[in-house]
Amino acid sequence: MALSAFDLFSVGIGPSSSHTVGPMRAARTFTEGLRADGLLSDVGRVRAELFGSLGATGHGHGSVKAVVLGLEGEAPETTDPRRADPRLDEVRAAGQLRLAGTHEVPCDLDSDIVLHRRANLPFHANGMRFTAYASTEPTEGEEPLRQRDYYSVGGGFVLREDEMGDDVIDRDHTAVRYPFTTGEELLARCEESGLPISGVMLANEQAWRSEDEVRAGLLHLWQVMQECVDNGCRAEGVLPGGLKVQRRAPRLARQLHGEHEDDPLAAMDWVTLYALAVNEENASGGRIVTAPTNGAAGIIPAVLHYYTRFVPGADDDGVVRFLLTAAAIGSLYKENASISGAEVGCQGEVGSACSMAAGALAEVLGGTPDQAENAAEIGMEHNLGLTCDPVGGLVQIPCIERNAVASVKAITAARLSLRGDGNQVVSLDKVIKTMRDTGRDMKVKYKETARGGLAVNVIEC
Repeated sequence: MALSAFDLFSVGIGPSSSHTVGPMRAARTFTEGLRADGLLSDVGRVRAELFGSLGATGHGHGSVKAVVLGLEGEAPETTDPRRADPRLDEVRAAGQLRLAGTHEVPCDLDSDIVLHRRANLPFHANGMRFTAYASTEPTEGEEPLRQRDYYSVGGGFVLREDEMGDDVIDRDHTAVRYPFTTGEELLARCEESGLPISGVMLANEQAWRSEDEVRAGLLHLWQVMQECVDNGCRAEGVLPGGLKVQRRAPRLARQLHGEHEDDPLAAMDWVTLYALAVNEENASGGRIVTAPTNGAAGIIPAVLHYYTRFVPGADDDGVVRFLLTAAAIGSLYKENASISGAEVGCQGEVGSACSMAAGALAEVLGGTPDQAENAAEIGMEHNLGLTCDPVGGLVQIPCIERNAVASVKAITAARLSLRGDGNQVVSLDKVIKTMRDTGRDMKVKYKETARGGLAVNVIEC
């Protein structure tokens, strides 16, 4: 299997890669399939059903909006977040949906998009079923034109039912120069080639695109991250969803800009600001970089901002190396465990992102591959068992602050690893396996269902 950095990092909209980006992609894939097979004009009505974690928290995660946009042909990478909510209101008011942007069918959002709070599809906690009928008022037992099941398996990845396997990984058999599927193999490729982790990943990326294209693509992602931080620092007000969570990034930005940086820990306050800004934008449905998920999207940008602002000699080459290293580490989690909060809890989202950022920072600070791997292990080891218990099913509490804390933790992990020689008792592979096993043992109520932990112990106002 080969995973590209651009599989792990992609531009999308908030608040959730599994619950927003994934459903949008699945819905779009369904309608594009109808179009490709000449069936689009025969469709009289479409029904979408969301199961498991998607059904339990879909309203708070914007899943209904995502399905509507996807059915109308929108893609997460290009859709305008400012038009998303108004378009949903238009569909609700008119009772009409434009399939693939061209073919109008009647639509009642309350009956045609169904969120099953307790039912599940067999292969994954994030299941979706799309059904197209020829008639505008389907009767019970009517044979559909087409029915497809999809699974949103974390980070915006979507698989059809026939693609699902024990490890729910979309298999890309592209031959890469330095194949690896474990941390041990990654370090072996580094030793054999004499390259750092980023160099191994860059060589592999050239199986799909040129070095210049890789560099340009990664710097574009960095630009989107910077724009997201800037937007989050400027946007005032209350986050949507009913919890009345006040945006804190603008106020913190004003405070920090007005202070002298003689506080030895001022850099950590800036890192906190960067993470809060991104995750407040994510919670409001803004444009973010899925890295590797939306719920954990603030960690990579916050630590990368730390590198560019506070590390002498930081430059674009370092940004590229940072993102390549982070992607290499992220691919190990995707390959051997999960980055889905619905599958393994928040350890798979915030934990993975913390690990990726820690290893990436260690490399650009001059660490060896062994030290970078050590930093990545530390980043995950101290997130093991982290539950996903979003209050109100919203990606706000505890998600926003959790990104800020994990960003600081990633920096600590990187600096700690650089004080050592890379030798460690617990390897990255061992901690990834432990995370996977812990996720399997975790009760379902702690895995993005909003039925355990803070989600039931915090009184909504």
